Amino acid sequence: MSHAVAGYAADALASLTHSQIKFLQELPKAELHAHLNGSIPFPVLQQLATEFQSELSHVQPDAATSSSLPETVRAGIQRLQDGIVLDELNDFFGLFPAIYAITSTPATLRRATRAVLEFFLVPQDSGYPQAAYLELRSTPRETPAMTRLQYIETVLDEVERFPPERAALIVSLDRRMDRRTASECIECAVSLRKAGRRVVGVDLCGDPKAGNMDEFAEHFRAAKAAGLGITLHIAEVPDCPAQETLQLLSFEPDRLGHATFLDEAAKKIVHTREMCIEICLSSNLLCKTVPTLDAHHIRYYIGHNHPIAVCTDDILPFRNSLLGEYALLMARPPLGLGLTEAEIEKIAKMGMASRFH
Repeated sequence: MSHAVAGYAADALASLTHSQIKFLQELPKAELHAHLNGSIPFPVLQQLATEFQSELSHVQPDAATSSSLPETVRAGIQRLQDGIVLDELNDFFGLFPAIYAITSTPATLRRATRAVLEFFLVPQDSGYPQAAYLELRSTPRETPAMTRLQYIETVLDEVERFPPERAALIVSLDRRMDRRTASECIECAVSLRKAGRRVVGVDLCGDPKAGNMDEFAEHFRAAKAAGLGITLHIAEVPDCPAQETLQLLSFEPDRLGHATFLDEAAKKIVHTREMCIEICLSSNLLCKTVPTLDAHHIRYYIGHNHPIAVCTDDILPFRNSLLGEYALLMARPPLGLGLTEAEIEKIAKMGMASRFH
C-alpha cells in the first residue's frame, strides 16, 4: 500500500490533463518544509507499530493492559495496527504519542527516516521523484535508547545516503523547550555542521501560543553565527501577537514558515529582506487558517513578486504530495489557482534558489 493523496490535492490532480501532470512531474522542485514525524508513509508506521507491540508483548505478556504505557500511546498503536483511515486532522495528531513511542530507538528512527526520504527523492511509478531536493526537518528527542545528538546523527546517516544536491537536514526547536534543551539542540547542530555533517539550518516550530521568545534569541544568534540557515514558523494563527512576530523577525531568518497573518509592519521587513515564504496550501486549508484557496496569502506574495517555496508540511494528516501541491497552483479555479506554466516554473525556481546549502 502506498501513500494515498486525497482532498484538495487529489481533486486538483484529477482535473489536470496528462500533459499538464507531466509538466509538473518534470519540473525540478525543492521541498523545504517537511516534518519527519508527519511525513512517515503510513504502511511503514503500521509495520513499526505491529513490531513494537509484538516486542512489548514478548517482554511484558500483559502489555496490552499494562499501565507502563500511557493510554494515548496504547490507543494510538492499536489504531495503527487496525489500519486507521485518516479523514480528519485529529485522526492524525492524536497518533503523535504512538509515533514517538514506535520511533524511539535508533533502528526504528532510521527506518522511518529512510521511508520519508525515499518517498520524496526516489522516482515513483511515474518515473519521476516528488522532489529534486529535500530539506527534511525534525526536533531531536531524547529517549531511553538515544540522546538528542544520537537522534540527529541517526537521521543524518539516512539523509547522507543521498548526495548533497538532493538532501539535507534542518534541526527544529520546539517553542515549548526549556533553555537547556534548546541550547543542547543548537550545540549539536553547530558541532555536527563543523564536523562536516549535512545540517544546513535550524527551525522554530510547535504550538504557536507556547513559549517565551526572549529565551530563543540567543540560540538563533548562535546558529546564524555558525553559518546555519534560519527558518521560523511565524504568524500561523490570527491571534499571534504582532510584537512577537516582530521579535521573531529580529532573529534575521532567511525563510518563514506559513507567515499567514503578517501585519503591514512585518510585511515591510519581510519584503525588504526578501525572506522566502514556505507556502503549505493543503495544510492551511485543512487547518482552516485560510477560508478558501482563492483567499490564500500566496496570491499576495505572487502579486508582489516575493520569493516563495511551495511545500507539503506533513503528508500524512494533509493527505497530499509535492506534486499535489503544485497541481493546486495549476488547476483551474475553484480547484486551483489557475496559474500558467511560466508562473509555476518561476515559483519552482524560487524554491530551488531558497535552499540553505
